[in-house]
Amino acid sequence: MLKKKTKIIILSAMVLLLGVTGYLNITLNNQTINTGANVSNTTTSYNYFDSYRTDRSATRDQEILYYTAIIEDENSTADAKSAAQDKKLALIAEMENELALEYLIKGLGFSDAIVTTSSSYINVIVKSNELTSTEVAKIVSVVTEQTDYALAEIKVIPVV
Repeated sequence: MLKKKTKIIILSAMVLLLGVTGYLNITLNNQTINTGANVSNTTTSYNYFDSYRTDRSATRDQEILYYTAIIEDENSTADAKSAAQDKKLALIAEMENELALEYLIKGLGFSDAIVTTSSSYINVIVKSNELTSTEVAKIVSVVTEQTDYALAEIKVIPVV
C-alpha cells in the first residue's frame, strides 16, 4: 500500500509542477508584452513553438513514467501491465510519427511546425503569416501520404 501512496504523491507533485510551469510561462510572457518590450513576431512564434514543445515533452515524459510504474509494479494485474505496455508503445509510436511529420513539413520550406494527433483528427501548426492554397495542399499531401487521416480530419493552422 505504501508504494501506491508514494506513486500517487509523486505523480501529483509532477502534475502540480507542470501546472506551475505553464502558469509561470503565461505570466512571464504577458509581462513581457505588457511592459512594451520590443517583441517581434519572430520572438512570439519562437516562444509559442518552444513553449508547446516543452509542455508536450513534459506531459509525455510523465505519461511514460506512469505507464512504466504500472508495468513494474508487482501488485499490478497482468491485464493492467499489458494495457500499460500497449499504451506506452502507442504513445511512443505517436511521438515518432508527429516528429517525422514535423520534419517533413519543415522540409517543404516552413521554418517551424508542430503536429498534434488524436484518434479522430490531426492538427498541423506552421510558422507562417499566411498560407496559400498551394502550401496547404502540400502540407495535406504529406500528412495523407504518411498517415491514415482523411482530408476532413486534417486542420492546418498558421501561426506568426
